[in-house]
Amino acid sequence: MPTPARTPARALSPRLALGVLSTGMLMTVLDGSIVTVAMPAIQSDLGFTPVGLSWIVNAYLIAFGSLLLLAGRLGDLIGRKRMFLAGTGIFTAASLLAGVAASPEVLIAARFLQGVGSAMSSAVGLGILITLFTAPRERARAIAVFSFTGAAGASLGQVLGGVLTDALTWNWIFFINLPIGIATLLVALRALPSDRSLGLGAGADVIGALLVTTGLMTGIYAVVKIEEYGAGSAHTLGLGALALVLLAAFLVRQAKAANPLMPLRVLRSRSVSGANAVQMLMVAALFSFQILVALYLQKVRGYGAAETGLAMLPAAAVIGAVSLGVSARLIARFGERNILLTGLLLLVGVLGLLTRLPVQADYVTDLLPVMLLAAGFGLALPALTSLAMSGAEEKDAGLASGLFNTTQQIGMAIGVAVLSTLAASRTESLTEAGRPAAEALTGGYHLAFGVGAGLLLVALALTFTVLRRPTAHRPEAPQAPEAPEAAEAPQAPQAPGATTAPNPPKALATH
Repeated sequence: MPTPARTPARALSPRLALGVLSTGMLMTVLDGSIVTVAMPAIQSDLGFTPVGLSWIVNAYLIAFGSLLLLAGRLGDLIGRKRMFLAGTGIFTAASLLAGVAASPEVLIAARFLQGVGSAMSSAVGLGILITLFTAPRERARAIAVFSFTGAAGASLGQVLGGVLTDALTWNWIFFINLPIGIATLLVALRALPSDRSLGLGAGADVIGALLVTTGLMTGIYAVVKIEEYGAGSAHTLGLGALALVLLAAFLVRQAKAANPLMPLRVLRSRSVSGANAVQMLMVAALFSFQILVALYLQKVRGYGAAETGLAMLPAAAVIGAVSLGVSARLIARFGERNILLTGLLLLVGVLGLLTRLPVQADYVTDLLPVMLLAAGFGLALPALTSLAMSGAEEKDAGLASGLFNTTQQIGMAIGVAVLSTLAASRTESLTEAGRPAAEALTGGYHLAFGVGAGLLLVALALTFTVLRRPTAHRPEAPQAPEAPEAAEAPQAPQAPGATTAPNPPKALATH
C-alpha cells in the first residue's frame, strides 16, 4: 500500500513512473518476439537439435507463466517496488548470460532466469499503476499506454530481431536488453513510489506457494509439449491430470489457510473471474494471428525475417492509434463491456478473413485489411484489463495483476500447443493427399484461424453473460488534470479500473 505522505519518489511525475513500467514491459515483450526470428541462427551456431531448439522458448515460458501468481502476491507482501527492481535486475543479468552463452545448456538456463525476472517485474506492474493513477480518465490513459507498449514490442521485436541477427549476430538480441535494463533500474529507483508492504505474515503460505507454482509449471510443461507427444498421449494426459490435482489442492488450501497466498475473495468478483476467462480465450485465439500469419508470410509467400516484421507493422500502428488515441474516451463514454464487445467483434473479423486467405495472397487486398481490423485489440485489451482489476482491493492489487498475467500465459500456451498442432496435422493430411506444399501449409493455417475465431465467439458469449453489467462511469469532477500538483497528489482509492501487461504471445511454432 503506498505511503500517504509524499516521498522523494512521489515528487516525480507519475507519468515518469508509467514510462519506467512501460519500458520494463517493452523489454519483456521485445525479448519474447525478438528471439523467434533468430532461432535458426542460434541453432546453427550452438548446435541445437530440432527438439532442443524449442526450449529456447519453452524454458522462458515455463518459468514466466508458473511464477506470475506467486510473484504478484509476494509483491503485495514484501513491496511491489522491491519486486519490480529485483525482477528487472535478474532479467538484465540473465540477458548478459544469454548473450555470452556458448552452449545450448547455458542458453536454456539463461532463458529460464529471464523468465523468472520477467515474472517478478511484470506481475506487479499493474498493481503499481492502479496506486499511481486513481482518477478514472487518467487511469484509462495509463492503461492505453501500457497496452500499446506490448503490441509495439511484439512487432518491433520481429523487425529488430531480423536486423540485429543479419547485421551483427544473434547474441545482440540479448545484449540489447543491457542498456535498457540498466536505465530502467536507475530511473525506477526514484520514479516508483515506495509502498507499504503487508508483511510476509499476512500471507506467507509456503505450502500454497509450492502447490500453485508446481501445478502451473507442470501444466504449462504438458501443454507446450503437446506438439511433440500428442494431445491424447499418456505423457500429456498424465501431466495434465497431475497439474489439475495440484491446483485443486492449492484452492482447497487457500480456502482453509489462516493466511492464504491467494485469498479466494479475489475470484468471487464476476468482473475479475469473467475478464480473466475472456482474456485466456482471446490470447489463445490471437496466437493464430501473431505467429501463424508470420509463418504464412515466410513459408508460403517467401518473406524474409525483416520483411515479415515490416508486413506486420500496420497492425501495431492501428493498435497503437486506437489504444493511445480513442480507447480511454470511448471507455469513459460507453463503458468497458461495450468497448470489449466491439473489440472482440473486430477480432472475429480478423480471423474470419484469414480463413479465406489464398495461397498467392496479395498484401494490399488480402492482408492489409486484416492488419487494419487488428485495431480491435486496441479496444479490447484496455477494456478487458480494467474489468479484470475492478474487483480487487488495493491490498490485493499485486495478486490481481499476477493472476491476470498468469491467465495470459496459460492462454498463450494453449494457443501455441493446440493451434499449431492442429495446423501441422491438417498440413500433413493435405500433403499426404497430394496437395502442393504451399497449399497444404495454407490449409493448415486456415484450420487454426477458424478454431481461433471460434474461441473468440466463446469469449463474446462469456462477455454477454458473465460480464453483463457494465461498469458505471460517472463524470469526473473538474480537477485541472494538466496541473502537475493535481496529477501527483495522492488520492483516495476509487473503484479500480485497471491496467494490464499486454503480453502478446511469445512462443514460436517449431514445425
